[in-house]
Amino acid sequence: MNAIISLCHFCEVHGPQVLFCTQPRHPLERTTSTDSDDTVTGGRFGRSSSITNEPTTPTSATPKNDFCGGCSSVRTGFISRDEDAQVNYISSKQPYDREVYSMSRQACLRSLTGEVCPGKDGPIFFGNDQQGHVLSYTFHINDSQARGFSQRYSILVVMMDKIYLLNSWPFLVPHLKTVIEHITKKTHVVYEREKAKMPHPPPQASRWSKPARSLMDLTEDRNIFKTLHLSFVWILKACGNRITETLLEGPPTEDSIIDMEKQEETEEGFCLIFSKKVNVEEVEESAANKEDTSENLDVEEGEGPIISNIRQLMKILDEDKFHVLAHHVVIGNQIIVRSCLKSVVKSVLSVLKSLLPKGCCRVIPYSHVYEESWKCNFLGLAPEVDLPMHIMSDETFVLVEVSLDEPKPTDTQLEEDTDKLLKRLLFNLASPRKLPDKAPSALSKMELALQNQDLTDTVVEHYLICLKEEWMNKVKVRFKFTKAGGNRSEEDTNKLLQVIGAKEEDTPLLKFWMQGLSLQYRNHILTTSKSAR
Repeated sequence: MNAIISLCHFCEVHGPQVLFCTQPRHPLERTTSTDSDDTVTGGRFGRSSSITNEPTTPTSATPKNDFCGGCSSVRTGFISRDEDAQVNYISSKQPYDREVYSMSRQACLRSLTGEVCPGKDGPIFFGNDQQGHVLSYTFHINDSQARGFSQRYSILVVMMDKIYLLNSWPFLVPHLKTVIEHITKKTHVVYEREKAKMPHPPPQASRWSKPARSLMDLTEDRNIFKTLHLSFVWILKACGNRITETLLEGPPTEDSIIDMEKQEETEEGFCLIFSKKVNVEEVEESAANKEDTSENLDVEEGEGPIISNIRQLMKILDEDKFHVLAHHVVIGNQIIVRSCLKSVVKSVLSVLKSLLPKGCCRVIPYSHVYEESWKCNFLGLAPEVDLPMHIMSDETFVLVEVSLDEPKPTDTQLEEDTDKLLKRLLFNLASPRKLPDKAPSALSKMELALQNQDLTDTVVEHYLICLKEEWMNKVKVRFKFTKAGGNRSEEDTNKLLQVIGAKEEDTPLLKFWMQGLSLQYRNHILTTSKSAR
């Protein structure tokens, strides 16, 4: 994270002052130092884990007769190195770069004088593109020798990227609050002890004349700045790892738009995460039955044998069974996989998802009760679960029974003989529905790619992505044709299929895959059609 974190306080003698700051430095980064004695060139610090900082600023030195322990409490800095990222984190009294120092100084002034947070203590955001953007968390600590028995402090996070900083607000604020609570608890203990020794506090005038005390004295912790260094380094690194940039080499796909629709940026730049309300009773019941009703299909190591990709599933099933199963998948029939091998159930559902757009996948990986098809089109069941009678008469599901040709293996065999266990798996497919003789064209192309041994698994994976996006474009045209054009005759529909390169057997796929359209596209088409009428 390309930012600097600073601890500041308001001194009765010198005004707002930066006490301590932590910033990342890359090995090849060069700076214009603010102090010739503290020059660091090229980011190389030898084997030393600390650096010395004189109590001076680039603008003016503090006279000896006006020495302030509070403003000059930091004399030794700290260095931490992240070997993986090749980044050094430096903590010192002030930044080494003059421009960064100027930004931190201006942020300190505004934080402790001009910007007011509701309630006096708490986080606030301010800044501009020239002097940087600032997240400031102001707070007060107890001091029995200070005016008003308290001192005002703030922790600043300064960076140039406004959107990045605002999106990091939900992460930064609670962790800065944790650091502040650690400081205030320590100072409160010292304050109460000193207050008990002073039953009759001196008059206000005598307290004004005393210089500010350092944070080490207020907390009685000689390692307080070392603790702050470690805390600030962790915040910078952890916050930087939260957000990553993705390079888009073309327009976003429907799958990527659906992923982005799960979060929405507000006017202030925050990320609004959409979530559904949790039914406490259902969660408790699921926990009691040891059900896995989330959409997480990851299999833990040692849980059992897994099927790693769609091509491997095709090889295990044989081409005829795979064709039947895949046909059910692409036209939207409910896929029910029932077995005592939970890892196999979850991995089968996971690889079958690769045949569909993300918006068409509703998954319950493993359950001890049957779930209706409107809740999920991929359902994993424990072996003891029977299908309800009204479901057996339905024609929109296929039941996949997975078993072993020998008794259930031991835990040791599950861990050691994965390949052998996969060869022993038996798949039995049953469905009351008779599929059409002709499969959708998209499925035929998928099967040809899977059967082509000249294509690697990675190539097949990318081919499926491209093929799904190609057919999602056809789905968009059909959706606009049906939703925006009003009533259409069968003749018009057949002409449209010819134009988009689809056939009659592709109709079930096109209808089902409409569920994979993003909300953004749906709203756009519906809004446009209404305005055109």
